[in-house]
Amino acid sequence: MLDYSREADRYDASRGGEPRADAAAAAVRGLLPPGTRTLLDVACGTGLVTRRLGGAGLRVTGVDSAYNMARMAAGRLPGAVVLGDSRQLPFPGASFDAVSAVWLLHLLSDADEAAAVVAECARVLRPGGVFVTTVDKAAAHDVGSDIDAALAPRPVPPAVDRAGAVEEYAAVGGLTPVGETSFRGHGQGRTPRSTIADVHRGWFTQIPPDGPLAARLTTALANLPDQDVPRPDPQFTLRSFRRPPAG
Repeated sequence: MLDYSREADRYDASRGGEPRADAAAAAVRGLLPPGTRTLLDVACGTGLVTRRLGGAGLRVTGVDSAYNMARMAAGRLPGAVVLGDSRQLPFPGASFDAVSAVWLLHLLSDADEAAAVVAECARVLRPGGVFVTTVDKAAAHDVGSDIDAALAPRPVPPAVDRAGAVEEYAAVGGLTPVGETSFRGHGQGRTPRSTIADVHRGWFTQIPPDGPLAARLTTALANLPDQDVPRPDPQFTLRSFRRPPAG
């Protein structure tokens, strides 16, 4: 996995910046039920999305385990960001009306870890509250482009954030599915040149950056036309799950 503390300074610019954050926050807010007053944004990163989730009567708290990410988020949301592990959230049970986890579950090592994170999100939800999360994140980047064809030989392990698996984790935590939406990953359309850089810096976790497969893939990518022309942006999917109301 990437070192997200080291990634913090370049994270926003390399992930679509303000337009992507606007789209993500609007999609999350669209899945929140009326009357939602408090929201915990788990793995809030630099706070670019988190900051947009607040306002209009909604009080937002962010939590992230990467120090530099949390530091940047705290600059955007003073007094509202906590350094903490998503597998053991530093909050009492039933603390929030809603919990969001955007672009988190796909980073986890296996299904057990993903289930543990979803269980924690469920634990801190109040009765009747909703958990909102992205699913099938890696698959969203496969837009059927020539870059995807060049990357086809890479190993692709089963995704821990596939929609069906996330629904199973949620069910164990006592949550039921209630909604779904999607949003555009503005500025995240791959170019051949940027994808080569991603291979070399370990973005594709199943490809050792200095190994023979990385060399084969970068050669195939280097032979593609329009090296700096972005291919289509991904469309990310959000699912929401509800904790049953009390009584």
